[in-house]
Amino acid sequence: MTRMPVDDDTAALLRRHRRPEPSFVRTVATALGGARTVREVRPGPVSYVPADRDVVAAGDADATLLTFPTVDALTALALPAGGRVVVLARDPDRLRAGWLAEYASAVVAAEADTLPTIDRLAALVGPSVAVARLPVPFTCVDGFGESYYARPERLLDAEVRAADPAWGLVDDLTARRSVAALRNALASGEWDSRYGALRRRPTLDGSVVLLRPAP
Repeated sequence: MTRMPVDDDTAALLRRHRRPEPSFVRTVATALGGARTVREVRPGPVSYVPADRDVVAAGDADATLLTFPTVDALTALALPAGGRVVVLARDPDRLRAGWLAEYASAVVAAEADTLPTIDRLAALVGPSVAVARLPVPFTCVDGFGESYYARPERLLDAEVRAADPAWGLVDDLTARRSVAALRNALASGEWDSRYGALRRRPTLDGSVVLLRPAP
């Protein structure tokens, strides 16, 4: 499966707000072990293939690995030699439990509904699966919603939201109401009263997960 083509404006937007998060790349590289060649079966807006690996085109058989709809933050890496699969994904249940669901409930619900459950992903990886949650760092450079857990003001920026496909899953009025709810909570101090401790956390235990065959 190939990455969908994007126009120059969209490509520039993604370069500004959606870059591979180094801590995730390192985890993926470790999961791939010594494999030098991989197939990126279901790339999202950001590629998480480590720069030192060779990527080969996915074939028709690979496309059957992941047949569900998905919006963001999902990559499957298949190792050609053994057919082993490593998946970087987001847990929809964890996503629904995050603070953003309180202010942008329709956006979060729409995104979560596009994501496969961890059980379904595990069935694709193999009979014995190791699932690890990956902490989202304070400085995360891949601009999906949770990356701004300590910088909620960033989500008031229309360009930042445009780089996250989740916001395009709801109509414009719903999106504007969600932004207004967050803006009001920040302006009144209500957000900081309830969630301000997040501003001091170096990482967030969020929805990002890595699935790999168990040793």
